Amino acid sequence: MREAALVVGEGGEVLHRHSPAGRTTVSLPDSRDLWAVLWEHRARIVGVAHTHPGVGTPRPSWEDLTTFAAVEDGLGRRLIWWIASADGLAAFGWSGPDRYVYGPVDPGEAGWLVELRALSGFVRAGQGGVW
Repeated sequence: MREAALVVGEGGEVLHRHSPAGRTTVSLPDSRDLWAVLWEHRARIVGVAHTHPGVGTPRPSWEDLTTFAAVEDGLGRRLIWWIASADGLAAFGWSGPDRYVYGPVDPGEAGWLVELRALSGFVRAGQGGVW
């Protein structure tokens, strides 16, 4: 399993699949290419979904929180930030008042979840994985 991300647009449309070289089990490298996609689609983006290793309900890391804030500052708008584990999904949005305070929000429909887990390398139970 290696982290991966999807840029999600209106209606759950996948605008970009992000699985760059240099990604690890616990990180995605900074990417000028990803920023170009975010900027190009800034009017249509609803949020960004990425994976975390393991099982259970995922929570954002400090690295996640600083990334959320920086991307939103750059785009000039708030997004939904989904995090998926092998068997869980959570969504977060800025709840303030401080810059790095993000709380749970309704994850809504996530028709792209199977695709995100596959892109990350999770495999189905009975095939060496858990989902």
